[in-house]
Amino acid sequence: MNEIWLGCGQITWKNVPEEAVLAEIAEAGYVGAPAGPKEGRTAEDLLDLYHKYGLRPAPGYLSGDFWDRAQTESILARARQHAQLMRDVGCTELYVAASGFDWVTGRGLTRRQVSGHVRAEDAMSDEQFRQFAETLNRVGEITLEAGVRSCFHNHVGSVIETRDEIDRLFALVDRALVFMGPDTGHLAWAGADVLDFCRFYADSILTMHIKDIDPHVLAEGQQAEWDYRTFSDRGIFTELGRGFVDFPAVFAILDQVDFGGWLIVETDVTQQPSALESAQISRDYLRGLGY
Repeated sequence: MNEIWLGCGQITWKNVPEEAVLAEIAEAGYVGAPAGPKEGRTAEDLLDLYHKYGLRPAPGYLSGDFWDRAQTESILARARQHAQLMRDVGCTELYVAASGFDWVTGRGLTRRQVSGHVRAEDAMSDEQFRQFAETLNRVGEITLEAGVRSCFHNHVGSVIETRDEIDRLFALVDRALVFMGPDTGHLAWAGADVLDFCRFYADSILTMHIKDIDPHVLAEGQQAEWDYRTFSDRGIFTELGRGFVDFPAVFAILDQVDFGGWLIVETDVTQQPSALESAQISRDYLRGLGY
């Protein structure tokens, strides 16, 4: 396996100043954190801020209504901005993801409402999938021009949640332009077999969000058909090693394809007393696996 860098997502920290978050990510033992454009801040400013805490910028995140032709030019403009920043701070990947929490399905429900229990009739139309793929390909072209590879990121509550939806999209994209940057927790929550997914797409995975999911909360929420917020409030997210994602097996699959790059730890909402403690638990787990 090539060199791996462990980053930590800032999402666990709520209403905490950015510098305090970066300080705690460093304290927990990570080498980086995701970075993105910010009004009035240059790439040099961002590097100085991260270096102040001994951290490196990790791949950022671009989401949008890729299926909506009216949004295409706005998405492409943001892709150029993100790609330039990633290049200037030394990142070679960018996560790209669907939005659509409020997108209304064929059942008259939003994707937010059907999170974790999506049915076939909740999916986009064939034409919307084609438009999504076309825009995603153009994003991939734009970022590659800057030396940055666009990595698709699945997310529960978006219009691309299930394994079937991911496969439909990737049957349409140009695999030389669009790569994979999956989220293990969102795969598990959506009902996908995480290991089968990683085996199938192993050669395309360039970076990954590693997240764990509580199986008991998942089962209860699927049975009751909770919405996204209820799953989150009830503790669907858990620290690495405390859920049911088989990370040793995931890493073994990545090892077989000589993976190298960023792995970003995330616990969107923690049940621990603090975000720092959450980050430390996941970091200690990874140390136990040799990372």
